[in-house]
Amino acid sequence: MSVTYDDTVGVEVSSDSFWEVGNYKRTVKRIDDGHRLCSDLMNCLHERARIEKAYAQQLTEWARRWRQLVDKGPQYGTVEKAWLAFMSEAEQVSELHLEVKASLMNEDFEKIKNWQKEAFHKQMMGGFKETKEAEDGFRKAQKPWAKKLKEVEAAKKAHHTACKEEKSAISREASSKADPSLNPEQLKKLQDKIEKCKQDVLKTKEKYEKALKELDQTTPQYMENMEQVFEQCQQFEEKRLRFFREVLLEVQKHLDLSNVAGYKTIYRDLEQSIKAADTVEDLRWFRANHGPGMAMNWPQFEEWSADLNRTLSRREKKKTTDGVTLTGINQTGDQSAQNKPGSVSSSEKNQSYPTEWSDDESNNPFSSTDANGDSNPFDEDTTSGTEVRVRALYDYEGQEHDELSFKAGDELTKIEDEDEQGWCKGRLDSGQVGLYPANYVEAIQ
Repeated sequence: MSVTYDDTVGVEVSSDSFWEVGNYKRTVKRIDDGHRLCSDLMNCLHERARIEKAYAQQLTEWARRWRQLVDKGPQYGTVEKAWLAFMSEAEQVSELHLEVKASLMNEDFEKIKNWQKEAFHKQMMGGFKETKEAEDGFRKAQKPWAKKLKEVEAAKKAHHTACKEEKSAISREASSKADPSLNPEQLKKLQDKIEKCKQDVLKTKEKYEKALKELDQTTPQYMENMEQVFEQCQQFEEKRLRFFREVLLEVQKHLDLSNVAGYKTIYRDLEQSIKAADTVEDLRWFRANHGPGMAMNWPQFEEWSADLNRTLSRREKKKTTDGVTLTGINQTGDQSAQNKPGSVSSSEKNQSYPTEWSDDESNNPFSSTDANGDSNPFDEDTTSGTEVRVRALYDYEGQEHDELSFKAGDELTKIEDEDEQGWCKGRLDSGQVGLYPANYVEAIQ
């Protein structure tokens, strides 16, 4: 009849040493920890990929919104082009961060997943094959030594018990000598007991010393066998550590945009666009298109003609000559500069501007309201605290219990303005209240 041997039963672990019975389990546990660390690293990269994607989407939305605002705003000329260059920069950087996200998931994440699958083999009864092999190897190496250790512990206990009995017998015999009522026969029995205890002490001591000697003889082989299994575990762990180092270096390369040639080009082009802004040229353009350099149909003497049934009023003349180049009017030097290459023509702007404006609150185009009471297009939301109907631009799946989920085109109500992290609080038509990314929706006009 075979009996499964448990090397930890009846053995008291006296220290934290690896050589103590059962303390090899920490080395075995490291194998399971390695599998969990692979999963943790994959989760880490997956979360970073989500951040990269969200940042890319926010950059794209920011660029789209501000391109529209700058196009419609009062800025003009080469400085406007320099401003718009930031929107182009955001769109290009957004593409790079989407590439980072793709690299993290398609290369690094998949590489870890495949390595984990190849390195750790699950058993039908649970656990991993590598863990069981290490456990069996340590138990087999430790079994003979643990058995001898049990014998030593038993011999030690027996010897210490015999010593205790001897001491008790001597104490009783000493006490009986002071007792006059004790007869000689009883005293002899106590003395015989002492003699027997002394013999037991000698026997147990001899057995204890013999057990220790046998344990010492098995110790070298025990250490050799344990060292061999431990080195196998070390080699397995070495593969994981080297793999992690290799993967982390690849992740670093994917995240480091400073080594991407296109990334440097983006900011070189941005700098050139800003430096290309020409203050003199912009002022010349404004003078020619909205200032003294504009053409004017100055009043002139007109001969009466019988063919004319009526005299055109000055206002009507202006209407008929709108957009027509007048002959007979000398253009100034500023006017001729309109056709200079690189200057901005008036047709590039679809918005007319007032001829006079000041920095005071009533006329400042950047103030909260303009002269007609309309809201400033540069203000994102001047009615803080009021409910606003919005429409979803993209699908969004709530990641937390306090987040809303919706599809592109769905309508909901914004009940709180955007916070510092870019989140708004809203209410679905179903009545559910929660948070959502502010740049995933637009106000319904």
